[in-house]
Amino acid sequence: MHRRSQFILRRHLSHLHFHSGEPASHTFPRSIPPPCSTAISFRVCDSIPPMATFGLADYDDLLRGCTRRRAIKEGRVIHAHMIKSHFVTSVRLANRLLVMYVKGGSLEDARQVLDGMSQRDVISWTAMMSGYSQHGRSFEALEQLPRMLRTGILPNEYTLATVLPSCTGHSGQDHGRQIHSLAVKSNFDSHMFVGSSLLDMYSKVGEVKDARRVFNMLPHRDVVSCTAIISGYAQSGLDEEALKVFQQLQREGMECNYVTFVSLLTAIAGLAALDFGRQVHGLVIRSELLFYVVLDNSLIDMYSKCGSLKHSRRVFDNMPERSVISWNTMLMGYGKHGLGREVVQLFKSMFREVKPNGVTFLAVLSGCSHGGLIDEGLDIFGYMVSDQRLKPEIGHYGCLVDLLGRAGRIEEALDVIKNMPYEPTSALWNSLLGACRLHAKISIGEVVARKLLDMEPDNASNYVILSNIYAASGRWQDVARVRESMKLKKLTKEPGRSSIQLDKVMHIFFSSDRSHPRRKEIFDKITEVCERIKAAGYVPDLSCVLHDVDDEQKESILLGHSEKLAIAFGLMGNACRESIRITKNLRICIDCHNFAKYVSNVYQMEISLRDSSRFHLVAGGACSCGDYW
Repeated sequence: MHRRSQFILRRHLSHLHFHSGEPASHTFPRSIPPPCSTAISFRVCDSIPPMATFGLADYDDLLRGCTRRRAIKEGRVIHAHMIKSHFVTSVRLANRLLVMYVKGGSLEDARQVLDGMSQRDVISWTAMMSGYSQHGRSFEALEQLPRMLRTGILPNEYTLATVLPSCTGHSGQDHGRQIHSLAVKSNFDSHMFVGSSLLDMYSKVGEVKDARRVFNMLPHRDVVSCTAIISGYAQSGLDEEALKVFQQLQREGMECNYVTFVSLLTAIAGLAALDFGRQVHGLVIRSELLFYVVLDNSLIDMYSKCGSLKHSRRVFDNMPERSVISWNTMLMGYGKHGLGREVVQLFKSMFREVKPNGVTFLAVLSGCSHGGLIDEGLDIFGYMVSDQRLKPEIGHYGCLVDLLGRAGRIEEALDVIKNMPYEPTSALWNSLLGACRLHAKISIGEVVARKLLDMEPDNASNYVILSNIYAASGRWQDVARVRESMKLKKLTKEPGRSSIQLDKVMHIFFSSDRSHPRRKEIFDKITEVCERIKAAGYVPDLSCVLHDVDDEQKESILLGHSEKLAIAFGLMGNACRESIRITKNLRICIDCHNFAKYVSNVYQMEISLRDSSRFHLVAGGACSCGDYW
């Protein structure tokens, strides 16, 4: 009977198509419960004789096959037959059922199996946590850990490594610290799997100091731990720290995979550290990893953000296969450099290879905005809606507002905001407020600023822009009123900061910075440079100083701007240098822009200056932006 029953069941299952089943939804009694599709499963099993002598090994073998193939429908048939045959299930076989449902994505069935088990072990709980975690159900994954601990079962290293990815967001950070504490008490904190998960968790919640502590304590490191810490630093904006970790790993002889390089290139792009970027590109070539499209895309992005579009385009042109992301990245690079014509031309070329998506149109519209191509931008927006039948998202409307605002068409930009089918975001109002400041539209600027202050009462930049609008029109009492509001709320303006890399060392300057060890030489150099470019026709634009002081003080304030300090430092003792590359955290002012143009002409020096919104490639007294930014 045993052999015939086994044969009939196997033959019956062999005729079924193995595929994933649907998740189920209701509750089981407190025993090893039937699956959610019980009625169907029992009908299927009616043709199979009862198998009282069918053994654990037979069911185990069949369930393993269903697990490998993600065959939930067939697994339910076996589960139902076990129940109909009154088979007494062991913990091991119940775990096999649970894992099968988890792997097949039927978490409700898995949970009902778990809840119906009279005995559970660490594998049972870990499998359930894994299922919830992998399907993004973080709360339910975390909920299982205290349930398990209350039964007296202690976690192993796989349990902890499984549940840590569910510690996301602000509340997840607290849970992560508690699990870290549990890992320390269980002596699993230095285990590779647990350590990697802790690294990843702390990196994702922005606690990079804790991530670095975990990293330093690991007795052994693999490429996945190492990549997690670099990625964490890069995502948190701590790009220099990411580079330091990479250099440490290189000294230790650690090899990198393509994910490591992608994370590293993100950090290099943030620093605009072109020399480092070239070195990493060389490592990528030697590692024979260039066949990864995502890595080529990162190289395109890195070079464009470091101001070297020719290298970006070279990587792009040499790619054996280009995805829509490759095209979008190249389009964004041209747009950030203000090369609107190149953006439009490349956009027309891409149709031969790939179909544009919503991100493509964001890149093209942004490029038209930076390049001052108003009519082209409006035409492309219309083409996206009518010809491509893409529904504009709020980001596309934001590009439209920016396009019109930069061109001084403030009322039209305001109409776009009023008539779009979305609730305006603070970023959108902020874009319009910046345009009001640029074109001295005080009345609309005040209305927009009030909306922003209601939405973001603690965002200092909103107060600063409103103050600048008042200052530009000489309304000093209003300036004082806005600044007093900031003082009462204890809000501070983000200081201007510029960085320049020389001889593999990153130097950072703040406005009126006197902390640099060579500060006297730097200020002497600024004085010398100022005298030379004044002789060539440079006149300081005092309107850029938004303080009610005399002209002499205004000129002194202008000379202390961080990008001027960085330019002067770049000129010191570097007669053979052909270019200076500077990154600034805020928008460059008109006077510093003029200063850079005169320096480039008088000193025959190319200056690449990346501010918060775009690139300025200055050479021979002219800028790639065409003085439109």
